[in-house]
Amino acid sequence: MNAHVGDFGLAKFYPRIIQSSSEDQSSTTGLKGTIGYIAPEYGAGGHVSIAGDVYSYGILLLEIFTGKRPTDDMFKDGLSLHKFVQLSLPDRLMEILDPLILLEDDEERATHIPENYNDKIHRLQECLVSLVRIGVVCSAESPRERMEMADVVKEMCSVRNIYLGAGIHREC
Repeated sequence: MNAHVGDFGLAKFYPRIIQSSSEDQSSTTGLKGTIGYIAPEYGAGGHVSIAGDVYSYGILLLEIFTGKRPTDDMFKDGLSLHKFVQLSLPDRLMEILDPLILLEDDEERATHIPENYNDKIHRLQECLVSLVRIGVVCSAESPRERMEMADVVKEMCSVRNIYLGAGIHREC
């Protein structure tokens, strides 16, 4: 039950490596990838980069938690999945989440309400806000504003530990 994400479509890019004395660069012969998931800088002629994968990962997280695709009809006239979620943080996040995310808690509540139920719900909401924030930061328009994946992993592990009630940082 551990998800592993490997490729966001960069395999569709056919880079031609151009070496200069100062740095390696890559360019492509046409934009390829999945619309809605490819980083905005690729459309402006930007080079394939790890930051582009981080962007795609962020969009994927936002899609998972909202149940909305980045190409949904509601995203037009300057509204994107990123902006839609960003505008909901933190106070209105529960309104835009995919209802299936909270289904397990609803089923639990229907059978019995545990003593610490309110604490559990508060912890769940806190964790959801943290996870969605990670998605928003990863899908920032500017590559410089995006998190490094090593930091994403640390944050995700921390959220997991909080959700499980550990409250301390353990390695994943």
